[in-house]
Amino acid sequence: MGSLSIWHWLIVLLIVAVVFGTKKLRGVGQDLGEAVKSFKNAINDSPTDDKPTEDNKK
Repeated sequence: MGSLSIWHWLIVLLIVAVVFGTKKLRGVGQDLGEAVKSFKNAINDSPTDDKPTEDNKK
């Protein structure tokens, strides 16, 4: 009784799709995807402070 089966998740997904509509859910998914992509780009573009400098090599 503690875990939900795949059928429970499908029913929940169907109810959410009916309540919010598929266009609104698609827009939310796109916004979330763009936010994750920009976050990853910001992480990759940031300078790393882990590299030792000339003073720290001694």
